[in-house]
Amino acid sequence: VQLVESTGGSVQPGDSLRLSCAASVYDKNGYCWAWFRQIEGKERERVARIGADGSTLYSASVQGRFSIAQDNSKMITFLQMNDLKPDDTAKYYCAANPLLDCYSSRGFAHWGQGTQVIVST
Repeated sequence: VQLVESTGGSVQPGDSLRLSCAASVYDKNGYCWAWFRQIEGKERERVARIGADGSTLYSASVQGRFSIAQDNSKMITFLQMNDLKPDDTAKYYCAANPLLDCYSSRGFAHWGQGTQVIVST
C-alpha cells in the first residue's frame, strides 16, 4: 500500500492550507488515518488521528486550528490547517492502518512520503 500525499507549500502566518493523502490499494473497510509532523532534529509528533468510529484526536499544539477528515470510502484523508503559525513549519506525514487493524500495537503500517509545510513572513 502506498500513501500519496498532496504537495505542501509555503504560506504566511494566519493562512490556511489543506493536505490530502490517498491510499493506493482499495480496502473495502477503508483505513484509519493519522497525521504526523517532524521538524528536523526533533522527534516526530502525532498531530491528529481519526479512529475506526470516526472519532478524532488532536495534539494540544494544533487543537482548535487543525481538522482531520476522511472521505466516505475511508480511502482518503485530509488535514485542514487554519491559522498557521511559524511553529507549524515541519514535514508532514500521513499514516494509515487497515480499519480492522486500526489500533495495532505495532503502530501504523503505512506511511506517506512526507510533504513540507513552511510558515513564514
